[in-house]
Amino acid sequence: MQLDPSRGYDLIGDIHGCTAALEQLLDRLGYRIHGGVWRHPRRQVVFLGDLVDRGPQIRETLHLVRDMVAAGEALCIMGNHEFNALGWSTPAPPGSGRQFVREHSARHARLNKQTLEQFATYPAEWRAFLDWFYELPLFIDAGHFRVVHACWDAGLIESLRAQFPDGCIDEHFLQASAVPGSFANTALDRLLRGTDMRLPHGLTVTGGDGFTRAHFRTKFWEEDPQTYGDIVFQPDALPELAAQMPLSEVQKVELLKYAADEPLLFVGHYWRSGKPAPIRPNLACLDYSAVLNGKLVAYRLDQEKRLDPGKFVWVELSPEFLQ
Repeated sequence: MQLDPSRGYDLIGDIHGCTAALEQLLDRLGYRIHGGVWRHPRRQVVFLGDLVDRGPQIRETLHLVRDMVAAGEALCIMGNHEFNALGWSTPAPPGSGRQFVREHSARHARLNKQTLEQFATYPAEWRAFLDWFYELPLFIDAGHFRVVHACWDAGLIESLRAQFPDGCIDEHFLQASAVPGSFANTALDRLLRGTDMRLPHGLTVTGGDGFTRAHFRTKFWEEDPQTYGDIVFQPDALPELAAQMPLSEVQKVELLKYAADEPLLFVGHYWRSGKPAPIRPNLACLDYSAVLNGKLVAYRLDQEKRLDPGKFVWVELSPEFLQ
């Protein structure tokens, strides 16, 4: 996976099989099809992962993105849904207490249902795409900007680089992630799903997806948070009692921080809504819930050191995109 410093970059958030919207976004960004591949004479796409699951054109999305990567017109990192697909199809190691890295539970089956259905008559293609997922790095560090699907944890990334200099894991590492508390489990969970915290006093929250959880996703950049509500970073609000509860000093110290003076960081994953904009001058989330009638979002990056709100480009998804 090679970065070309002579080109600008167009970073694109979670697609989830919304190929028609992706093609419209690429067209809006000035890409055109030549030789069966979307290309731009001066720019390169960086996809932030989560190509699969939920949407109506998952197979088409994978072909489009893989073709762009193979032609040098794009880079792509792994999202948690690509990891989930690998885990679903990979036996867990002996002694882990699991049959597969990702258990074949009803909840997990529901999440990858569309992907498996759309590839049901293309088993060889699906096997080839699973192999390709191992070629997707967990992160990109380009110097003046960084890309990870959910959370940049510098310590974990340094340790990963020692094993996998290109950021691409192997099947052995994937299998090791089936063991709770292992380095593989911790690293993949943090980079692909982000940071979280348990709700206090046994409280739970039921999300818009119908699942009830005892944990919530947290910000990894807040400078001086005081309450649980200050650090929540997910579409579903916390119960009011929990949101107003103060954080302990230990909890504050344990929170991961991405400092304001670090390089630009782009993430996906978090199902944002509203008008795309920077979270802070060096941090942007480009996942705006495309597959839930939201927006498919790109950021047009050149050499700037701070994000420019005017460089977000997006396509609004209406129901016809999802048919």
